[in-house]
Amino acid sequence: MSSSSKPAPRATAKRDRVRAHLIDVIERSGPGTSLTAERDLAAELGVSRPTIRAAVEDLIRSGLLVRQHGRGTFTAPHKVTQEMTGTTTNALAVPPAEGDWTSHVVSFAIAPAGHARAARLELDQQDPVLRVVRLRFVDGESMSIERLELPAHLVDGLTAADMEEGNFYHLLRDRFRVTVLDAVQTVEPTVATPEQADLLDCPVYAPLLQITRITRDTAGRTVEHAQAVYRGDRYRITSKLRFDASSG
Repeated sequence: MSSSSKPAPRATAKRDRVRAHLIDVIERSGPGTSLTAERDLAAELGVSRPTIRAAVEDLIRSGLLVRQHGRGTFTAPHKVTQEMTGTTTNALAVPPAEGDWTSHVVSFAIAPAGHARAARLELDQQDPVLRVVRLRFVDGESMSIERLELPAHLVDGLTAADMEEGNFYHLLRDRFRVTVLDAVQTVEPTVATPEQADLLDCPVYAPLLQITRITRDTAGRTVEHAQAVYRGDRYRITSKLRFDASSG
């Protein structure tokens, strides 16, 4: 076969080479490092800017790069890790996660339970429910929006300031003599609404982890319904599994 009849290189071959180069850059760089401009990468690697752009988009979809509007493209930030074991004595000290966690209360109000909340909290529809929305930060950066529903009679005297410091479950135990025992918790993916994106400083439709939890105390009462969303680019959950000898 003459050289003129050889097939042209696959269109993806150059993109794969660029992608491999970028992955190497990501591995050598720290979280949040700015990526070299597309035109400079194109000149350095001898490919077109559309090829660079396609490889970058692949890595953004993979979560290895993030694009910040008006600022550029960066290596993904460090992810805060929360370990879920469900067996330790502090398993309900949520979030038992890395970093320095702080909170800011967005809203704090008491209202009748209504049908849905009464069913969740095992109350009568006219029973008062404390509804709290707080924004949670890790090392000063917004990480989560948490919505709590609590039977108001169990936390009489609780203030918004109480919700901005310390461990909430320790507060329930020490001040209100409510000792949490167990919880049913679900985790599922979702995306940021405009309101959530504004609070979390992330793009609309950015991936989020949604965690819903119903907590009971040692007296068998439902003491909390919590729903929180966490930034998908900054937060991850790990689990430890244990298998007995008969497994497999």
